[in-house]
Amino acid sequence: MELWDVYDINRNKTNKTMVRGEAFEKDAYHLVIHVCIFNSNGQMLIQQRQPFKEGWPNMWDITVGGSAIKGDTSQSAAERELFEEIGLRVDFTNSRPHISINFEKGFDDVYLIEQDVDINELSLQYEEVQRVKWASKEEIFSMIESGEFIPYYKSLIQLFFDTRKQYGCHQEK
Repeated sequence: MELWDVYDINRNKTNKTMVRGEAFEKDAYHLVIHVCIFNSNGQMLIQQRQPFKEGWPNMWDITVGGSAIKGDTSQSAAERELFEEIGLRVDFTNSRPHISINFEKGFDDVYLIEQDVDINELSLQYEEVQRVKWASKEEIFSMIESGEFIPYYKSLIQLFFDTRKQYGCHQEK
């Protein structure tokens, strides 16, 4: 049983918890994180979900993602999910998400990091991930069009690629 902290609409913890999979109470929200890793060639590390994974089975996805569990901060959830799903340790202690997106029942923090990772040295979580690979933005767009990739907005993927080396909404020179 996975417990989530419950947040209010202003992203304040309410001191309540909920069990994953149970119906949300009125005005209850939870925290989700995503991490996108980019290499020095400008490619994103993507994962293919297991065929038996509930929600988007067999589809390709960004590097990692998941719900924060009870007691997690955004940063500790990012560290935990990255290690659990692909066996990579990254310290997010002094990191902020590059992008935070509100969705119907929560908040999604997206971390964008650049690190050359040898995918042959990763330890993939059997329950979640069947394989990983490096992909260009164009390849991901093509996979979205063909139905192989989770149907994110292409503009969102574009934003990840555009802002991976900086914070903010305008281009740094």
